[in-house]
Amino acid sequence: MRRITLTRFLIERQRETQGINADLRLLIETVARACKAISHAVGKGAVGGMLGSADTDNIQGEVQKKLDILSNEILLEANEWGGNLAALASEEMEHPHPIPTHFPKGEYLLLFDPLDGSSNIDVNVSIGTIFSVLRCPKGADGTVGDPGEAEFLQPGTQQVAAGFAVYGPSTVLVLTIGHGTHGFTLDREMGSFVLTHPNIRIPEDTAEFAINMSNMRHWEAPIKRYVEECLAGKTGARGKDFNMRWVASMVSDVYRILTRGGIFMYPRDAKNKVGRLRLMYEANPMAMIIEQAGGAATDGKTRMLSVQPEGLHQRVAVILGSKNEVDRVTRYHHE
Repeated sequence: MRRITLTRFLIERQRETQGINADLRLLIETVARACKAISHAVGKGAVGGMLGSADTDNIQGEVQKKLDILSNEILLEANEWGGNLAALASEEMEHPHPIPTHFPKGEYLLLFDPLDGSSNIDVNVSIGTIFSVLRCPKGADGTVGDPGEAEFLQPGTQQVAAGFAVYGPSTVLVLTIGHGTHGFTLDREMGSFVLTHPNIRIPEDTAEFAINMSNMRHWEAPIKRYVEECLAGKTGARGKDFNMRWVASMVSDVYRILTRGGIFMYPRDAKNKVGRLRLMYEANPMAMIIEQAGGAATDGKTRMLSVQPEGLHQRVAVILGSKNEVDRVTRYHHE
């Protein structure tokens, strides 16, 4: 059986000019190497002293885990010197991270959530890394200057690549460069990501939904209506039984949907009036990945990738997954 590594996959796409050049290829490979390093740290767990709180808060006001800080440092150090980036932005930091002046600059911007689902670290549940790549706008002289927050505030349609890694029983990297969604599994002995899930397609229909039911009392009417129909099963309006799954780790929930279909919902509600997840670090990259696999993603009313960002750490409602189910929830919001 022919084994296609991530490097070979990207080089072949570069030869076919499928939306990728040498700089973008090297950038994706660098992020993948950083994910391997994070996977190694996650795998050590308590043996490596990786569990527990760091007793600090990030810019989101959330308590940081030791692995949150380490993962952020790994991604920064891996990416700032390669000459592919104009700047980086992390969910863990208030402002964009400039490229040190003694390193060359590139044409891309990288955004990342270094460790998604970190509340699950201490209970040994799958967690992951999410990333998004944009082109940096050029100045009047046609060169890249010193990008600030404004240069990052591009709608998701402008992404040139997006991906996420899941650190579970196996480490899997899911990637899109705008021509389908593909999954790569880390061969730990060889140290390479190998293509194992080419051209992932999400079934348009599903009988599985993911939502945090503890927030039911805060939901808006369209979400209540949809979930109640699912819970009614065969005797209800939908005429079939649904299963509910909720890992509380977005990378795990989305990977399950990519694997067998489903719908993931983290809606706005009375407690989180604009939504809970971050547009730039979570919603946009996941929306691109889902759409490239034949699914759909909205904020309840608007296509996610069309939302114009207003801030680097902006929060939004997220509904994504099997197309027909997402369309139904979106229709309920409009009704």
